[in-house]
Amino acid sequence: MKIIKGSRSLPNGTTYDEMDSPVGILTIVTSAKGLHAILWDIDCNGGKYATFTHGLVKDHKDKTILQTKEQLAEYFQGKRKIFDLPLVLNGTDFQLQAWQQLLKIPYAKTISYGEQAEKIGDKNKARAVGMANGCNPISIVIPCHRVIGSNGQLVGFGGGLDKKAYLLNLEKINAD
Repeated sequence: MKIIKGSRSLPNGTTYDEMDSPVGILTIVTSAKGLHAILWDIDCNGGKYATFTHGLVKDHKDKTILQTKEQLAEYFQGKRKIFDLPLVLNGTDFQLQAWQQLLKIPYAKTISYGEQAEKIGDKNKARAVGMANGCNPISIVIPCHRVIGSNGQLVGFGGGLDKKAYLLNLEKINAD
């Protein structure tokens, strides 16, 4: 079993495939249980997960991989605002709370780390929320890009601030 940020371990039979997107190559990691991760190219190309996929089976026909690719393509076309995928979340209780709160942020809306912390019960845990969001293994689908600094600035994003800006702008342009 392999270890990945936000996931204690991956089950045997875990598969992956890659998807070219407007924000770079995304690596999609799944198992029979569902979607475990969407990794940024920065993570996989010389980053901390450069050898992550070694030993995993590349499977471009996996049902969850195909669903994820289809829904991400629709998102990038501005046609999808809510994802409907089987998510497999493994993390600490606090991380799980933070990620569940991320799923409640509406499309094209942003909140601050402090607001997210307050929504999960402790407005003083903004930094802890930031750390939990940084461990979010399912980028875009679990929209940590919708969390910004208290001053309205873009801060802290695993894919890079340019990609965070792209995603927020995409949502702004396609908001109803």
